[in-house]
Amino acid sequence: MSRIRSVVAAGLILAGSAASALAQAGFGPLVSPAQVAEAQTASDALVLDIRAGRDAAGKTAFENGHIPGAVPAPYGRWRGPDNNPGQVPNDEALTALFRSVGIDGKRPVVVVHQGADETDFGAAARVYWTLKSAGVSQLAILNGGMNAWVKDGREVSRQPVAPRTSDYTVALSRKWLATRDEVRAVVDGKSNATLIDSRPEAFYKGETAHAAASRPGTLPHAKLFTHSRWFTSGPTAIDPASAQKLLADSGFKKDATLVSFCNTGHWAATNWFALSELAGAENVKLYPESMVDWSNAGLPMANVPGLMQNLWKQVKGWF
Repeated sequence: MSRIRSVVAAGLILAGSAASALAQAGFGPLVSPAQVAEAQTASDALVLDIRAGRDAAGKTAFENGHIPGAVPAPYGRWRGPDNNPGQVPNDEALTALFRSVGIDGKRPVVVVHQGADETDFGAAARVYWTLKSAGVSQLAILNGGMNAWVKDGREVSRQPVAPRTSDYTVALSRKWLATRDEVRAVVDGKSNATLIDSRPEAFYKGETAHAAASRPGTLPHAKLFTHSRWFTSGPTAIDPASAQKLLADSGFKKDATLVSFCNTGHWAATNWFALSELAGAENVKLYPESMVDWSNAGLPMANVPGLMQNLWKQVKGWF
């Protein structure tokens, strides 16, 4: 019996040491498949699988294979309605979501996207931003997503997972959030923040627009900094080592106030994540509703096509 107690005690000491080492090493903001597996073992990390959609047979990506122990938390649950998808759910809705998937504010959380392209990363970054704003401190994104997990040769499960419930209550911080009124202050010259358009150049130039936006174009005085610039070694994973250089090359100061926006706060979340969490910029904010909200409010815009440009687009569309 004494030998059994000794073995158990030794196991507890080792587990405690592993958890301590994980905490000392820091957790996130990007982790590898090996680090995810280590965090699950050492600190009971919660893995949130945010992949959405179904295959031809009606099965979800989660049902077709997920990281063992992961909990499904599809991206749509973190977003607003179809007419304003970038809208942040209120505290009550987020509280219900957090409790249903087992977020308790103590366990480290890893966000897992598919890893198919740069846009996939934006979903993970937006969820990360929401979690951080809600007070979750130990937080990371699986760099390269589920595809990186599979490529690493790790186990994939198809078993259903019953999440632990929690009693966590969300009170979303505004520290990393820019409201429409705050953006309006920048546009009107009453704030010295820099507006960063995270979209592909065609959106910035007003050549195309989101389906839910009332007009193409961008915010007045905005600078273009496409979200895909961070993916220097491929379209699915960010190289953290290059982030600070890219920040310096961009001309943005680390202590400047930067406001990242796109169409619905999705691509913009990648810029927020890379600037704030990787490059160390000190005051980066996300305008979650972005151009869909701004354009539908009838506010001033730049690069809006004129009457003849719109007519020419329609003519080209006929052919």
